[in-house]
Parts: sequence; C-alpha cells; structure tokens
Amino acid sequence: MVTLQLKQLSIPPGQRVQFLDVSWEDFEAIVDELGEHRGLRVAYSQGILEIGMPLAEHEKAKVIIGDLLKILLDELEMNWESFGSTTFKRREMKSGIEPDDCFYIQNHQVMIGKMRIDLTVDPAPDLAIEVDLTSKTQLSAYEGLRIPELWRYEKGKLQINVLRGGEYVESQTSPTFPKFPVIEGIAQFLEVAGTAGTSAALRAFRKWVRERLATD
Repeated sequence: MVTLQLKQLSIPPGQRVQFLDVSWEDFEAIVDELGEHRGLRVAYSQGILEIGMPLAEHEKAKVIIGDLLKILLDELEMNWESFGSTTFKRREMKSGIEPDDCFYIQNHQVMIGKMRIDLTVDPAPDLAIEVDLTSKTQLSAYEGLRIPELWRYEKGKLQINVLRGGEYVESQTSPTFPKFPVIEGIAQFLEVAGTAGTSAALRAFRKWVRERLATD
C-alpha cells in the first residue's frame, strides 16, 4: 500500500478530488491535519470525502451573497450570528461540511460568544449558503447536519432548499423571509455587482429593500 501525506496534495483552483470508503476517524484526522487556516474546502457524507480548491469567482460570489443577506437582516431588524465556513460535523449521521457561509438567525441568541461548535449540544445553523461553480453541493451532507434552509447559487440563479422530512425540497420562498422576494433580489443585485461593482450593488440593494418595505 502506498501512503501519501496531505502536504503532498496540490489541487488547482476550481478542481476537487474525491476519496471513497473514508472512515469517520480518518475524516476527523484529515480535518485536523488540514487545519482551519487553509484554502481547501472539505465535504464528507457516508464515507465519501471531497477536497476542493475554490475559484476566485466562487469566493467573490459567496461574499456578495453573504453581504446581501446581512443587509436584508439589518433592514428587517433581525438579529444574527455568522460562522462563515466553519467545519460542521455530526458523527451519527456520518456527515461533515464547510458551507460557503452560514447564519444563526432563529437560534442566534444561544450562539452569541461561541468560539467552537459541537453539534451534539449546539443547534445547526438556520441558513447556509453554497455557490456551485465547478461542482455540486453535497445535499446529503447538509441533510445529515439537519440545516433547515440552504441557498444554492448557480449560473446566475438562486435556489432555495428547505428541509422537510429529512430531505431537501426546492422552495420559491424563504422560510426565513416569507414575504420577501429573495430569489429575485439576490440574482438581480449579483448581476449589478458584475457590472457596476460590489459597493454600488450593495448600496442599491439596501435602497431596493427599503423601498419594498415602505410599500408593505
């Protein structure tokens, strides 16, 4: 058997490698060895481990979507705690994932001041964000973690997935923002960011949100 070290692993931006029959113990050891300060992203579900290196395009999109979400939360005067791309693991479901971004909204109060998360005692994030450019999000991993709402952005469109009966179903509205056209707004102002710049898009989005709230 040939054994290679993780430091020998080199993944070009936009590419992923997949490993089969990876035990939970090996997955945890790999996450520990990779450490938190790295560019690589990992996803694990039912013995399948993926390690990937995001493109700059991916990173830019996830930041803008996260900023748009924060503006919406702010304008609606909703409290939140963000944990970014924290590694979330649930051993009994054999699932582990690092979302592009994630938010505690309904459960924000219990997460204030938390520096480490243990899903055996802490709730899962209320909402997670994934940008799919070169690969598809592992829905099974998110289902295993029981994250209620997942936003997936791909090819200029936002898809909202809601957890029902342990599986995700596509929804045209966000349970977190039931009266707000999230799909329309996120896609529209991501497009604005690509032509007018990020700052202009964020300011325009805030104005758009306020105008819609004023008419309700």
